[in-house]
Amino acid sequence: MTLNCIAVDDEPLALGLVCKFIEQTAFLHLAGRYAGAVDALNAIHTQQIDLVFLDIQMSDLNGIELARVLDNATNRPRIIFTTAYNQFALEGYKVDALDYLLKPFNYIEFLRAAQKALHYAELLNKPAPPSPVANESENAGDNCIFLKVEHQLVRIDLDDILYFESLKDYVRVELKNAEKAILSLTSLKALEEKLPPKRFMRVHRSFIVSLGKITSMNKSSIQIGKKLITIGDQYKDAFMKFTGKWT
Repeated sequence: MTLNCIAVDDEPLALGLVCKFIEQTAFLHLAGRYAGAVDALNAIHTQQIDLVFLDIQMSDLNGIELARVLDNATNRPRIIFTTAYNQFALEGYKVDALDYLLKPFNYIEFLRAAQKALHYAELLNKPAPPSPVANESENAGDNCIFLKVEHQLVRIDLDDILYFESLKDYVRVELKNAEKAILSLTSLKALEEKLPPKRFMRVHRSFIVSLGKITSMNKSSIQIGKKLITIGDQYKDAFMKFTGKWT
């Protein structure tokens, strides 16, 4: 797999170094180099760009602002920030940057970040597992699902699920009696098609809950353990219809 990349930096020496690193990396293709975010934005809208190496402090539009503009783009490229200022690390996390390279960085550091982007792209393009997974689920009495977690399919018992939370390209699966949640490369829409509707319900654009794990609720929110989940406006009618059976 080859990733189409652009480099964006208003410092000529820094821009030249990133471009040099891209060109010597076999799985990267340099599709453009830009001294400003505005020109880079035009390129992203007119080309298929997979990855952007992006400086933060620039005169026309800084890198954080460009990342926010791209947040709702249909084919949003992944972003690796390249900056001399470590105080932007938190902002980089908020805009879902793939990595954060602090200048001056060497090729090994660059390659490590680029490999992270390649791994992410390979996961997205990996074909969904065919029928054996569905058949295995049926043999288990429809009481489990299989989710893609890193490089493998992991079986999750439905009885253990508290709720699902959407995190951009991933879904966070919160489980009872588990030390930490599971991150799966999937979507809530895909999960809705797998889950039994009598046991799970989507109550928000970012949440699917296990109905049997609800500890308390009202017209606007649900409590599952310590987690308070707001009921989205477009899901309230369906949820009220469900709770009407209990009153």
